[in-house]
Amino acid sequence: MTAAIGERVVAAAEGWIGTPYRHQASLKGVGCDCLGLVRGVWREIYGDEPEAPPAYAPDWAERGSEERLLSAAGRHFLPVGSVDAALPGDVLVFRWRAGCAAKHIGILCGGGRFIHAYEQAAVIRSPLVPAWRRKVVAAFRFPAVGGSAGAG
Repeated sequence: MTAAIGERVVAAAEGWIGTPYRHQASLKGVGCDCLGLVRGVWREIYGDEPEAPPAYAPDWAERGSEERLLSAAGRHFLPVGSVDAALPGDVLVFRWRAGCAAKHIGILCGGGRFIHAYEQAAVIRSPLVPAWRRKVVAAFRFPAVGGSAGAG
């Protein structure tokens, strides 16, 4: 990723700060969940989304072990590996508990912080403290504009 795409991603994500949390939504200033935030940033940078997400219940990850979020990220983003290799603008994927599917995503914004839509709150900037950092299971990079991450 060039520094320019990372800067564009962070700038776009910062524009969503304060958007209320709304399950399955993705409309800046109106409502979004964590996936909706990343979808909205994607639209701002690339235009159309590469695929429409299926409907999902708030507890979808607790009811099955299918790694739907990780699979989708792998189809459309470039794998970075660990959080230690992540740069500002990269997508962090979180798993709440062992044995459950990864369920939360956010965008690293530098300075040891990330931007995410947090249930019962809004899109916020949070410190990537050890309690959050331990939950990161993967990091992905937005592809270059005009580039392609995978088959998606």
